[in-house]
Amino acid sequence: MQRAKFAVTLFATVMAIGLTGCGEEKKPEAPKPEAAASTPPPAATVEIKIGTVGPLTGSIAHLGKDNENGVVLAIEQANAAKITIDGKPAHFTLISEDDQADPKVGTTVAQKLVDDKVAGVVGHLNSGVTIPASAIYHQAGIPMITGSATNPQLTEQGFDNIFRVVGRDDQQGPAIASYLAATEKPKVVAVIDDSTAYGEGLADQVAKTLKSEGVKVLAREKGTDKTTDWKAVLTKIKGEKPNAVFFGGMDATGGPLMKQARELGIKAVFAFGDGACTDKMHELAGEAAEGLLCSQAGIPPQAASKAFLEAYKAKFNTDPILYAPFTYDAANLLIQAMKEANSADPKKYLPFLQKIDYSGATGKIEFDAKGDRKDAEITIFVMKNGKVEPIAVVKSGKTIPFDEFMKSMGGA
Repeated sequence: MQRAKFAVTLFATVMAIGLTGCGEEKKPEAPKPEAAASTPPPAATVEIKIGTVGPLTGSIAHLGKDNENGVVLAIEQANAAKITIDGKPAHFTLISEDDQADPKVGTTVAQKLVDDKVAGVVGHLNSGVTIPASAIYHQAGIPMITGSATNPQLTEQGFDNIFRVVGRDDQQGPAIASYLAATEKPKVVAVIDDSTAYGEGLADQVAKTLKSEGVKVLAREKGTDKTTDWKAVLTKIKGEKPNAVFFGGMDATGGPLMKQARELGIKAVFAFGDGACTDKMHELAGEAAEGLLCSQAGIPPQAASKAFLEAYKAKFNTDPILYAPFTYDAANLLIQAMKEANSADPKKYLPFLQKIDYSGATGKIEFDAKGDRKDAEITIFVMKNGKVEPIAVVKSGKTIPFDEFMKSMGGA
């Protein structure tokens, strides 16, 4: 598969030019002094490269593009703000790489970003890609912030330059499992995963929580992140008559799983993690997706700041799918730390990033000693009329109805 790569350069050039009237030529007027001064000479500008990585091709490219869009918007706004670093006008250049959701490709493009001398990285999307790539960024001393990788192992490695702005699976798994147990009261649950670091890790947390609450969990069933024919697995679990099924994986595989389950007559409640907590589940599973429960490791996109949502819609003519508000915040965290340090040198701005206190599109952001976001929320959704709708937010161990949470945030 050919690797997609492109660099996005966003900046404003202001010029005053003479106007040519209809039918009459006029000599161009000299630029006005204030207009000429508004664009600094290239030699006086410091270029700061920021990398972003995710799957831009393949079955979950829609999620990778959503993540990329958040970073694009942040870079565009930063350049429009005419930020100065170390007394010089800063021009931020985005270098975007396609990791194809493949760990081997992910480490290759991570090294490429290091070789390109990026000052910081937003990415990757998948835990199974982010974890091996993080070792490369750590060795190079380049800060990396993920807006979507949720496996706890990422920040348990002891790397002081690796951060995440969403919750962990040992927060997300218990949240969706406890909600499932409390609302649906299943006696028997089947747990399936896609054999990735993300899917397996999340499924482990769900199974552990369900067992602790007295629910019988069947022997684990597995597929891969490429599996679309689940009939053998589903036929096997059908005989066990589960009241609920949890799947750890992405929407590209979760959609076919749920559709085929309904075709086989399995009427159990289906629950998923954030990788399958998207409207695309309805596109892939049709009416079979109605009523599914799922979680996201953070606030839902519609709970992000109004300023972000309006700017995103104006820029991309669509609403964010999942984690774009978090990758937007991740890029802005890198930039804010550089501003506070007055330097784009990773060694100089990293200490400021570690201690940052920032109010972003997704709320207040601080990091703990491991690089995890302090007091991260988990949101529970239900599929209703083809759309995933938030119904509750789990914060500090408390489950809050979504309407109440929005009121507490100042929303409608």
